[in-house]
Amino acid sequence: MSSDYLLVFAVPVFVLFVALEIASYRFLSDGAELGYTPWDTVTSLSMGMGFLVVEAVWKFVTLAAYAGVYALSPLRLPADAVWVWVLLFFADDFAYYWYHRSHHEVRILWASHVVHHSSERYNFSTALRQPWTPFTALPFWLPLAAIGLPPWMIFFQQSVNLLYQFFLHTERIDRMPRWFEAVLNTPSHHRVHHGTQSMYLDRNYGGILIVWDRLLGTFEPEGERVVYGLTKNVGTYNPVRVAFGEYVAIGRAMRGVSGWRDRLGFVFRGPGWVPEVAPTGVAPAPGGVAPASGGGE
Repeated sequence: MSSDYLLVFAVPVFVLFVALEIASYRFLSDGAELGYTPWDTVTSLSMGMGFLVVEAVWKFVTLAAYAGVYALSPLRLPADAVWVWVLLFFADDFAYYWYHRSHHEVRILWASHVVHHSSERYNFSTALRQPWTPFTALPFWLPLAAIGLPPWMIFFQQSVNLLYQFFLHTERIDRMPRWFEAVLNTPSHHRVHHGTQSMYLDRNYGGILIVWDRLLGTFEPEGERVVYGLTKNVGTYNPVRVAFGEYVAIGRAMRGVSGWRDRLGFVFRGPGWVPEVAPTGVAPAPGGVAPASGGGE
């Protein structure tokens, strides 16, 4: 699992860039408004550390699943061929797009991903605000093992994708050159993804590439200043409540209705879904504003 070492070695780089960004807000008065606040940053760092602990254990389950599918597949792709690495790059990014999109469109998946959107700030520390329930990611990369890509290559490219995305979480970079923004995900594109305004909800799911969003109708360019967080913010810096609060909300919503169709709707429909006649006190998930709509990851 050499990809794990890649992320471990990247931790000092993450800390360095957080420190540099804090210093830029402290010493460069250029009109930037949000910056950092102590408790928000502590919460983001706590979520990141918790994620690393959970992921270190869960990685063995993921490895077993990838290895099992790879062993059963009759296909084998040569790891020393350049074209295989190119295929891996595009296949991994496409898998990430659908993983990310589904985690905005299905409430039980959103319950995990909402953690990443729970900050009302947008900075490098926000990138580290990761869920403590990463278990729902597994199925989206199994097809890569099925086509003959070795598990270690899949893990490696996943880490590369995550490393790239860390640097998207900043307001200190405005726009990149037009040709760059046409193909690759950028801080501008990802700011939109973290926005709470109606035109920004459920947009720009890409990891490294933005072409999937352009092709599949989920792209939105940055226009008005982005308001970050959720359409209904969590209102807490408690890491445990941030990590599991939406699961609790789903359970509460299910208890508030009598029919199983509506109960399952709160699990498998969009975060904004409510029954046609919703009982008093049953509300959509934070970030959900309409049926089949996700959060504002």
